[in-house]
Amino acid sequence: MDGAERLRSGPAAAVRDPRLFEEFYRRHVDAVMRFVARRVDDPHTAADLTAEIFLAVLDSAHSYRPRLGSETAWLYGIARNVVSSERRRVAREAERDRRFSGRRLLEADDIARIEDRLDAESPGRRALAALASLPEGERAVMELIAVDQLTVTEAAAALGIRQVTARVRLHRARKALREEADVRAPEADPAAPRARPTSPPGAGPQDPSLLHVTRGGARA
Repeated sequence: MDGAERLRSGPAAAVRDPRLFEEFYRRHVDAVMRFVARRVDDPHTAADLTAEIFLAVLDSAHSYRPRLGSETAWLYGIARNVVSSERRRVAREAERDRRFSGRRLLEADDIARIEDRLDAESPGRRALAALASLPEGERAVMELIAVDQLTVTEAAAALGIRQVTARVRLHRARKALREEADVRAPEADPAAPRARPTSPPGAGPQDPSLLHVTRGGARA
């Protein structure tokens, strides 16, 4: 697809033309599914949430501003809202009948494919679990950068905050994670070789995304 076609098939154009919306969907569905799979571990819920995110595009297409970030970053902002809303609904046990009905529409092959994606994104879920102790604002920035691999600029756009605010929150999150890792590190035996630093709890010993950002490697 050339640059002109990509521009025409952006969110605003896509919601007015079924063909362009299909192109927009195909261009981003894998990234959105990965985002969801890092946050849920049930294939039916992952399928439902992915569909809801693209439905939300129909109402939010007018809010996309290319100068503020990529389409993917903008979609991640929508996806965060959808996933948060779903968590609240689950907590209230809302819409249970509708979800059970939707699950029956999935074919066995669909479930297997989503289960494969969920398995592939299990390290991302562990990384997210490692961020659970952070305040909401700092956790949101860290999630998008460390786990979802957005730049600081894109994370700020996805969250609707200034870049300087995102950088401050990222700095605080890194500092908190390093301090937590130090606290949880076992006492070294003076007679034993010096132990390697531990990762934040829940991230696994060699979680590349969290280690990358905790050490200060975020992209601008």
